[in-house]
Amino acid sequence: MKPTNLLIIMSDEHNRRVLGCHGNDLVKTPNVDALAARGTRFTDAYTNCPICVPARASFATGRYVHQIRNWDNGHPYAGQVPGWGHRLMAEGHRVTSIGKLHYRDTDDPNGFDEEIMPMHVLNGVGDAVGLMRSPPLERPNARLLAAEVGRGESTYTEYDRGITAETCRWLSEEAPNYSDKPWVLFVSLVCPHFPLKAPDEFYDMYPHEDMPWSIQREPDAQPRHPVLQAIRRIQNYDDYFRDDDHRREAIAAYYGMVSFLDDNIGQVLTALAANGLSESTRVIYTSDHGDNLGARTFWGKAVMYEESAGVPLIMAGPDVPEGHVVSDPVTLVDVYPTAIESVGKELTDEERSELPGHSLFDIATGSVPERTPLVEYHAATSITGCFMIRVGKWKYVHYEGYPPQLFDLDADPFEATDLADDPSYADVVADCDRRLRAVVDPAAANEQAFADQQAKIESLGGLEAVMTRGNYPYTPAPGEAPKLAEVTSA
Repeated sequence: MKPTNLLIIMSDEHNRRVLGCHGNDLVKTPNVDALAARGTRFTDAYTNCPICVPARASFATGRYVHQIRNWDNGHPYAGQVPGWGHRLMAEGHRVTSIGKLHYRDTDDPNGFDEEIMPMHVLNGVGDAVGLMRSPPLERPNARLLAAEVGRGESTYTEYDRGITAETCRWLSEEAPNYSDKPWVLFVSLVCPHFPLKAPDEFYDMYPHEDMPWSIQREPDAQPRHPVLQAIRRIQNYDDYFRDDDHRREAIAAYYGMVSFLDDNIGQVLTALAANGLSESTRVIYTSDHGDNLGARTFWGKAVMYEESAGVPLIMAGPDVPEGHVVSDPVTLVDVYPTAIESVGKELTDEERSELPGHSLFDIATGSVPERTPLVEYHAATSITGCFMIRVGKWKYVHYEGYPPQLFDLDADPFEATDLADDPSYADVVADCDRRLRAVVDPAAANEQAFADQQAKIESLGGLEAVMTRGNYPYTPAPGEAPKLAEVTSA
């Protein structure tokens, strides 16, 4: 396979079910759909953690969350574990980022030669309140998701416009300076992460009456699992909508934001072609995690359902099979070996032994490894560690200290029927549990996460000091003041 440049485009909180090439007939995503048509689409791709900071740390390092201990949005990545960017910089390749990183600080050795328009965690600390999990605090600004819904610009849409413009400029003016070796450009957009506000031309694409209704919202259809009920109680976004029409307005805005995202991606791909780079550049599109979008009354992420843990993942360019669809499960840690291979390098023996990921090029061409892809969650609102694996059609979710869940995704793609307590599936549960423990000791990881979070709280001055910092709904865009809400009880 010939070495080429690599353009990685990552969005934030993109539910892969809101994408035309994934079978959604309502959403308008012509640019991403065209990318999939000329490349390979991975139907069952997952984040390694359904929240921003840990997901992006796993993506950067090619390692699972429990291996690097970036547990939550209060444990940001600071370059302490080398990633694919460090490896490629050491080999003399230009590695540049434009847009959101959500690491600790630009001054850290993050694995980029240059960070353009970076967004990092607030004040180098991030979500300190999310460290408090014994018990978790109710999120006092959950009301803001419903309060910021509808048409118009936000600081996030303005930020994405700037990222897109800067990317097009870089491809035109900077890329020619690095023609001696393949470069890697990481472009990280923030939409469709809330606030759920879509620019007028995109919001108007989706009349409220046409919007699909979120699944399993009826009381008898909602999950009764105690860990999920706790998450729903602590992060109660759904309670602040006025009525169902208000919720449809939020869904319409999300769809509009996805189309806005698609338009920005289209501008980037047009600039790639206009500068004669399409034939010498591979493209990967993915997201850091999904969004529940009201399913089961959840909004945002933090759970292991497909809407939250699943991500789009598309790869196109030289030597990538065209019009190809792969259903074998993959995760964000697979990008590390893919990036190394794309520019013409090989993994070291140490990387092969330590990294859980595998080349997406190999998987796309049928060389599917024997492995157990892992998703885990140890962050805000969770009362215990959550671990998810895929074994063929089976999706198994382990909650440390609580009952597991088991879903047959072939027969039940929307995860309406939990089979874990059905005696006829006891052998499947036992096999899945064995496979999970071959990858991670869930009790040990859970204990380490709580210990690290407690130590971080103490380093910040204790519970009262953390509460005084306040809680905010999302990381402010560069130059934006955070929307802080007071935390009054622990």
